[in-house]
Amino acid sequence: MSNLNTPVENLKGVGEKTAKLFEKLRIHSYDDLLNHFPADYIDYSEPVSVTDVKEGEISTVRGCVSRLTGPVKAGRYSVLTVYLKEGLHILEVTFFNQPYIKKMIKPGGFYLFRGKVVQKGAKLVMVSPKLFKEDEYRELLKCPVPKYPLTAGLSSKTVQKAVKAALTDTEWDEEIFTGSILNDAGIISHKDAVYGIHLPEDHDDILKARKRLAFEEFFNFIMLLRKNRSLSVSLPNEYKMIETADTKRFSEALPFKMTSGQKKTWDQIKDDLSGDYCMNRLVQGDVGSGKTLIAVLALLMTAANGYQGALMAPTEVLAVQHFKTISDYIKKYGICFRPVLLIGSMKAADKREAYAKIASGEANLIIGTHALIQEKVVYKDLALVVTDEQHRFGVRQREALAEKGGQPHILVMSATPIPRTLAIILYGDLQLSAIHELPGGRKPIKNCVVGTSYRPSAYKFFGEQISQGRQVYVICPKTESDEEDEGELENAADYANRLRDILPNARIEYLHGKMKPDVKNDIMNRFAAGDTDILVSTTVIEVGINVPNATVMMVENAERFGLAQLHQLRGRVGRGEHQSYCIFVSSKEDDTTMERLKILNDTNDGFKIASEDLRLRGPGEFFGVRQSGEFAFRIADIYSDSELLEKANEVCDKLLGDDPGLSKPENALIRKSIEEYAARSELLQSI
Repeated sequence: MSNLNTPVENLKGVGEKTAKLFEKLRIHSYDDLLNHFPADYIDYSEPVSVTDVKEGEISTVRGCVSRLTGPVKAGRYSVLTVYLKEGLHILEVTFFNQPYIKKMIKPGGFYLFRGKVVQKGAKLVMVSPKLFKEDEYRELLKCPVPKYPLTAGLSSKTVQKAVKAALTDTEWDEEIFTGSILNDAGIISHKDAVYGIHLPEDHDDILKARKRLAFEEFFNFIMLLRKNRSLSVSLPNEYKMIETADTKRFSEALPFKMTSGQKKTWDQIKDDLSGDYCMNRLVQGDVGSGKTLIAVLALLMTAANGYQGALMAPTEVLAVQHFKTISDYIKKYGICFRPVLLIGSMKAADKREAYAKIASGEANLIIGTHALIQEKVVYKDLALVVTDEQHRFGVRQREALAEKGGQPHILVMSATPIPRTLAIILYGDLQLSAIHELPGGRKPIKNCVVGTSYRPSAYKFFGEQISQGRQVYVICPKTESDEEDEGELENAADYANRLRDILPNARIEYLHGKMKPDVKNDIMNRFAAGDTDILVSTTVIEVGINVPNATVMMVENAERFGLAQLHQLRGRVGRGEHQSYCIFVSSKEDDTTMERLKILNDTNDGFKIASEDLRLRGPGEFFGVRQSGEFAFRIADIYSDSELLEKANEVCDKLLGDDPGLSKPENALIRKSIEEYAARSELLQSI
């Protein structure tokens, strides 16, 4: 038997080549592999005949092959067509770039094909299905089959075999929770949960497994927050500041007045910076509520007091945009910033120059990405760090900065609309400020919720907007097609190619998170500069790109996203002077789905939408796009699992009430689990 730290290469069937593919998914050990949870499950149903096939559904057809044609060349594709016939009914089955299929099929033979059936003119066509043998398919009918996140060259079947081997070979650690905690929380053991999530016999197994794993994830996360909270409360203010005339002159010179929410938040921050304890504050505000202005004012007060401030953005593109915005403020209003930019893609010589200015104090404002907290950066007097929620400062980052001298104030800016009850738990280490109003002069975004039949009208509207000099986002839930996609979800790569055929004169690019950082930056920069008309993207654009000229967003498979995330995505448009529009396309048009999405028509208030999301999303609704941003847990979801989050919070409070340092022998395993979780979280933050 092996322990959880055993390398995956030790598994039977995992050679050097497969191990390198696993490395791309950050899977190095048995533990990594068993924590690589399925993204979804496939329920294989009984095969149907050609006469019972229905348009728009994914199904498995058992049919007799009447004839084959091809493969023939059609542009970039090699097309093989198989005809299934039953009486007068014919189903065309089309394979792209799979010429070897012809050797596997013979006319007159019966075969099983699984895929999505679409209507093309008067005929029904199944596109790019999977081909099964009868006995192979019978095995799949027994239980849900996991679909894993993959990388190019690695199949779900390979992952499934490796997981089964690891489960068989693993020597399990002792259960960390007592029987009373398990019973009180209504959860199963960790070992049973890992088996249930990877090898479920039915959906009940999956739900029980997911509940335990989500609870454990929340529990560890909240325990780390409690540690942060105890540190932040006791930290003395080493950088006491006074309000100078600089911030007042700057705010009065702006061509608009701050909202009441901005004014209240700014007053709270001023009190923090001049108070007895180090600031550790979250400013929670809807997209476009003016949080960045508050950050600039806080940084300006820091610079005016003779200290350094740092502004950390989630992407290089946004960091560059912040740098340009603040440089414009300096020219226009004469404020006392001496900024430098520090991002990973800069040349070595430029980085060295920036390091020197930071170390000497010549630069009093440093703008960049996570490069700002790397060990090469030495600050002279870093008094304030303003960070996006994706770069929350944990204990280790605070300690790293302290080693460089002093404990800086921390200001976290969040556009994630979380109901206050959840925010108190999730941001328990931070003081909370909220900005609810939007600045005056913004035109409300016009929304519509539609089915897939609306696409031709939407594409026509794209063309009209582009002809007026505007730009368009299209959001897809998937990066690219994979072997088990079955046409259910739209993917960015294929969608961009289809749009190029429909709108040949439009400049179209696609973007996804698996691209190299410099490639992503180039694509986003071209879109921001107006050199691209339509950007087809995954949710990677949810943060980090500000293009006031973009007036249209269309979200495909909108039913697969939480309402709060759809609202976040919608915030990428409506940022300029022109009227903006958001089109939510649902591939499911049942009343429940459409009614849920229409909530987005009724309000642009992210906090109201988050509350509705919390109310409507049930605990079983987890086969979809994961929540993104700061709280992108591996398996838990802050909305659909809100009751579980509160239960984990209660358990944490009770344990810490009895044993504040978790130093008692009976809590040793819990302490070890939290330490391991902290190490994993730190690794993920540094990537």
